[in-house]
Amino acid sequence: MSERLQPGDTAPAFTLPDADGNEVSLAGHKGRKVIVYFYPAALTPGCTKQACDFTDNLDVLAAAGYDVIGVSPDKPEKLAKFRDQENLKVTLVGDPSKETLAAYGAFGEKKLYGKVVTGVIRSTVVVDEDGKVEHAFYNVKATGHVAKILRDLSIQA
Repeated sequence: MSERLQPGDTAPAFTLPDADGNEVSLAGHKGRKVIVYFYPAALTPGCTKQACDFTDNLDVLAAAGYDVIGVSPDKPEKLAKFRDQENLKVTLVGDPSKETLAAYGAFGEKKLYGKVVTGVIRSTVVVDEDGKVEHAFYNVKATGHVAKILRDLSIQA
């Protein structure tokens, strides 16, 4: 089980391929706040809803100074299909090795339909301009999560 991050922790550095195979790193967003959200799989109903919610609120989040990066264990080809099929505007990156997922406490044991399984724990980590964890939300729901983030961060939609 990976350690969960706490406010004040230094956010683990990462460089991962996006849907087009270009490298995206947390360091590349220094000076901006970043919402890094972790989801189990592209092209699944819950993850699609969550990605569409982030896309729908991207302008509001950007105006408040936040960039958004979605991380899943998917390969860039699947992320590109997901982005194109759903007309997503959020940056999606793939972590097939699951190293970044684990570093953020977003991979480990979870309950799924009453059984304990190992997999991606739907999570969101808000990183401040200096690379420190501002908020860490674990076991979040796909539906309504973006609205909750907006409330928690006091951002007016």
